[in-house]
Amino acid sequence: MNALTLPVLLAGLLSLPTQAAISVRDDDGNTVTVQKPAQRILALAPHITELLFAAGGGEKIVGAVSYSDYPEAAKKIPHVGDNRQFDMERIIAMKPDLIVIWRHGSADRQIAMLRQLKVPIYHSDPKKLADIPEGVERLGQLMGTDNVARPAAAQLRTRLAGLTSQYGKRAPVRVFYQVWDKPLYTISGASIISDAMRVCGGQNIFAAMKVVAPVVTPEGVLAEDPEAIFGTSEKSDPDSEGGLAMWRAFPSITAVRRNNLFRLNGDLLNRAGPRMIDGTAAMCEQLDMARQRRSKP
Repeated sequence: MNALTLPVLLAGLLSLPTQAAISVRDDDGNTVTVQKPAQRILALAPHITELLFAAGGGEKIVGAVSYSDYPEAAKKIPHVGDNRQFDMERIIAMKPDLIVIWRHGSADRQIAMLRQLKVPIYHSDPKKLADIPEGVERLGQLMGTDNVARPAAAQLRTRLAGLTSQYGKRAPVRVFYQVWDKPLYTISGASIISDAMRVCGGQNIFAAMKVVAPVVTPEGVLAEDPEAIFGTSEKSDPDSEGGLAMWRAFPSITAVRRNNLFRLNGDLLNRAGPRMIDGTAAMCEQLDMARQRRSKP
């Protein structure tokens, strides 16, 4: 290499386009940075898998957890554990360049182990329905799939705005949302499900509870006398009333008296992914049914 060739070569290298690092804020408000678009992603909650697919990154998911079954392609993704325990050896072998987590009651120890891998970690925990399209956009940025994520997020925002405009100012309906019957779990105003009620013009009778998923008593529900009671159906028996059947023993409750015991698809409301907008639409329709029954004897 002669003296003239070296400066020319260096100038050529300097002129090559450089890949800028990508930074976004997660649902904890922490900055998450990847040096280049993520290509090997772990989705450590079912709703996260759905968010990543909606953002155009389904093919980039190398590992997921149990019950990550939507869309259909998600069923083929290898599992690395469930919400109780991750398989750390398998996670390490997958060499992820981005880990998307959901923090739940037993997650802190597992997340501490994940942080030891020195891989960027994005925490996904939407608190409001409006956070869902935000999450789609941010994950799209981290994966370099903005061309898919942005229009998908825009479509979700349009649908949500339409539901809010259509139902949000209608006569309020007092609602009890039953997560489980043994023990009797519900949700407080801090839950994203309570925000879905708000969009529909519903009022969560236990919104003031301090715990996100508190245990209540049948007597407490009776004292609040909800106009509508919601439960979720099981995939194995979608036509069964399940835990809602217990309320038939209390015919004095307004919800029972007016036949406002409603079942919803649990996957649509208990997962804070894009399909939750569909679950909210179903809730809105049923709350409108409760309004119409006010005039019936």
